[in-house]
Amino acid sequence: METAKILEILGYTLPSLVTGGVAYFLFEGSFKDQQNTRRWLLQKENKKDILPLRLQAYERLTLLMERIHPAQILLRNTPVTNDKIEYENFIIDQIQQEFEHNLSQQIYVSGECWSIIQTAKNATIQMIRIASQNEKVQTAADLREFVVSSLVDKAAPTYAALDLIKQEVGQLW
Repeated sequence: METAKILEILGYTLPSLVTGGVAYFLFEGSFKDQQNTRRWLLQKENKKDILPLRLQAYERLTLLMERIHPAQILLRNTPVTNDKIEYENFIIDQIQQEFEHNLSQQIYVSGECWSIIQTAKNATIQMIRIASQNEKVQTAADLREFVVSSLVDKAAPTYAALDLIKQEVGQLW
């Protein structure tokens, strides 16, 4: 009699467990699909809002690279005195100020892009420092002339950053 009772209980319990298990897996799959759909819609909505901000960041970083281009910054900032060290420090300060003004843009660009921009800034500063240490450079005017003439032989460090910015903007479309 015990066995019959156990079989009867199993007869009612087993189909209920199977039905419950099937329902659980179906609802779980449905909930995951709904969650993925909501996430996709949210990302789609955010992209619409973030794209203009990212484009503006790339524009500002492009402007930064143009403004710290060695020839541009030297021609835009004429020496006040003839002292090359004072002029060198002034130009480096201008580059640092331009860079610091655009620090917040790094959150909108890739890590690689931001790294290249920092490298371009540092290479530009290094170019000016090396030019200032050259024996031929005696005055601030000589420093300007030396840096600008050296750009005839080689590309400015900012060109690599500008190329990468253009590539990243091209990938946004």
